[in-house]
Amino acid sequence: MKLHEYQAKEIFARYGIPVRNGTVIERPEQLDGLEIPYPLVLKAQVLVGGRGKAGGIKLAATPAEAREKAAQILGMTIKGETVRRLLVVEAAEIGAEYYLAFTVDRAARRLVAIASAAGGIDIEDVARATPEKIVKHHVDPTAGFHPYNAREMGRALGLGGKHLLQFAAIAHGLWRVCTEMDAELAEINPLAMVDGSLLAIDAKLIIDDNATYRHEGLPRNEELTELEALAKSQDLACVELDGDVAIIGNGAGLVMSTLDAIAHFGGRPANFLDVGGGATTENMAQAMSIVLRKSGVRALFVNIFGGITRCDDIARAIAAQPPAVPMVVRLTGTNEDEGRAILEAAGIHALTDPESAAREAVQLAAGAR
Repeated sequence: MKLHEYQAKEIFARYGIPVRNGTVIERPEQLDGLEIPYPLVLKAQVLVGGRGKAGGIKLAATPAEAREKAAQILGMTIKGETVRRLLVVEAAEIGAEYYLAFTVDRAARRLVAIASAAGGIDIEDVARATPEKIVKHHVDPTAGFHPYNAREMGRALGLGGKHLLQFAAIAHGLWRVCTEMDAELAEINPLAMVDGSLLAIDAKLIIDDNATYRHEGLPRNEELTELEALAKSQDLACVELDGDVAIIGNGAGLVMSTLDAIAHFGGRPANFLDVGGGATTENMAQAMSIVLRKSGVRALFVNIFGGITRCDDIARAIAAQPPAVPMVVRLTGTNEDEGRAILEAAGIHALTDPESAAREAVQLAAGAR
């Protein structure tokens, strides 16, 4: 779950990380009367990176210029996301810029602290061009991350005196954010020198979706489409895509391979939907209802390999409410014969070969165009 910059900064501030207060607006006229000194910065609030390069961050020296630039940013599209809100903050005279983050190193199976004296640009570019400028510290999960660890990293960046102590306090606060908020990424880029002190100019926070239930008061997940949010409310894993072949399967690996098969035969998947292991008749009925709500769907491909999931349960859901669009069912595994009998009684023939089923689904979608 990604948070907007202003949402992440609110959390960072609670952990003692210095941020500059700002105001979120949705219309240019809301700039009138704001108690923020000029010059100020208008920052697009979207859940993607590269806002500055795309023109989503602008400096304004006067109220008239601020309204003009706010009108330019609001409504623009950045990497597929429409800008609907701006964060308005006082401009800062930035000196040195640093990068600081905690993220999950899956290969090492632990969190890693990453810092660099080359802040303000993509850390991936720094890693490729000048890897020696990056300092890393893998965090022992039994020992944690302590201020002395942060001071060691700060010294490696060339910091000393009060700035080293400031860096250590910020890094330790960011560690607490990452662990206590169950974050996959907690990032400050840049962490800048402003008026002689370190200040978090930007903030990024990505919270593990599986841990959101542990944190009351989190904002609504704006990454999800309406269909994805509906599926999540039913404990179904769904990702909406831009094709016309709706897909339902059980198990993430099977669903991914189903998407690949549809694409291989020239089709375009409309979604990824995993009913999971042990899916019931009710789960399957909910899944069908969700994927068929998407406009432009011309065919449905149900690909079930029954293990814990019983084929007869899946078949009952399909037979009870056959879709209005052409459908292909591939059904094998637990209680396969019972499932086939239920479908045959409803006039639905189930295939066993996944490739043949995928090819037929693509042909049905093409024929419905």
